[in-house]
Amino acid sequence: MHDGPSGRDEAGRIVYCRPAVTATTESPETSQTSAGAYTVGELRGWTRYGNLMAFMAEPAGFLRRIAAAGDLVWLRMPGETTVVLRHPALIEQVLVSKNRSFVKDRQTHGLREVVGNGLLVSEGEFWRRQRRMAQPAFHRERIHRHAAGVVAAGERATATWREGQVIDVHAAMMDLAREVVATTLLSSEVGRAAEDLGAALEVVMARYSDWRYALLPGLARVAALPDNRRFAAARARLVAVVDGIIDERRRSGTDRGDLLSMLLAARDEDGSQMSDEQLRDEVTILFMAGHETTALALSWAFVLLGRRPGAWARLGAEVDAVLAGRPASAADLGRLVYTEAVILETMRLYPPAWSIGREALEDVEIGGVPLARGTQVWMFQWSSHRDSRCFPRPLAFEPERWEDGLLQRLPRGAYFPFGGGPRLCIGNNFAMLEAVLLLATIAQRWRPQVAQSDVPRPQFSITLRPRGGVRATLRRR
Repeated sequence: MHDGPSGRDEAGRIVYCRPAVTATTESPETSQTSAGAYTVGELRGWTRYGNLMAFMAEPAGFLRRIAAAGDLVWLRMPGETTVVLRHPALIEQVLVSKNRSFVKDRQTHGLREVVGNGLLVSEGEFWRRQRRMAQPAFHRERIHRHAAGVVAAGERATATWREGQVIDVHAAMMDLAREVVATTLLSSEVGRAAEDLGAALEVVMARYSDWRYALLPGLARVAALPDNRRFAAARARLVAVVDGIIDERRRSGTDRGDLLSMLLAARDEDGSQMSDEQLRDEVTILFMAGHETTALALSWAFVLLGRRPGAWARLGAEVDAVLAGRPASAADLGRLVYTEAVILETMRLYPPAWSIGREALEDVEIGGVPLARGTQVWMFQWSSHRDSRCFPRPLAFEPERWEDGLLQRLPRGAYFPFGGGPRLCIGNNFAMLEAVLLLATIAQRWRPQVAQSDVPRPQFSITLRPRGGVRATLRRR
């Protein structure tokens, strides 16, 4: 196995020692060999479902077993050839240097029934056109214009809090993030529509948290099942609400300064616009991902801060020194160094998007190992972000590890909460702005205290939600 960092490359990134052993090791459950610079393992599955049952029974434990099995690990999944990559260099090959040899995996494409053919799942020239047209809406200057609205939403939400009140801080952060994305994406005049969208998406998320559909995919086609009826109704509601918003905006012709106005005005190189269907797909995925990522980052941050009172103290001291009692702004982002570090460290330990999947579009070699066309390739941020080769004391919550430029020194493929390469999340900069400014706004006046003994279990669904919410007692600073 690799035995730790051995220096840096010409860009200053951490590099690894190569394994000195070539021996093969085996157990009743796993096997492991060396393939040049990387260890190759296999997790055997003994039932018709391969490794799927073990994954379903205890996802976190199963991910630990995969990580211990090697840098490239073969799994046995029903009806498909699956490999998991853990070494940063292998992940970089798939996401960056050889990205044209891959498309999104089957699991991701399964989301089409919810998000249509939006940026998350579209491929090829259609994806490139959509990305090209949407990109101006996410330029730095445009994103920074929304900072005041983000902070104002945080102040409104916390104005109703009371000393000693016990709340589900995850539910509170979901409501807050939904208001922010409704304001920035759809304008503040569609609050009721945002509530309808949020409620429909909750039904959708429940479907993807239900492992019965992974074991028995045919269940999704049984229209009479109550869960399927609820899912169909939620999907129909999503379509109706978003189509209504787009129709009203097209008729009014008003530029409200939100992201939807930018998307409506976008023109491709040939002068063409997005169709209503394309707009609907992009709005749906931006609404879903836009509030989910930030809400989860903040929810898990409060859980982790509850374990380290010293981190709470440092966060409060920085916010007081930088803001001096005034509202935060985009201009403060470069000075809220520790606040940003708290978010980065939270997304290391509890990445909102905990996995990324690809499918080999052609026969391709990764790290010297041949992958046949159609191979499903999984990369788990949950595991990679806890790799001791890149992150000493990997299970410890240490925001200070980011303060000396670690983000720039890490090898590509070591830390990827927003993905990587050409398919990097288009809203990553907005998500970071939102999370940092909301955390600073809340920390100015409040300390949601999560008891160290009250740590929720992660729920491995589309995103990494805290199962059962996050119980916190509000303490005024």
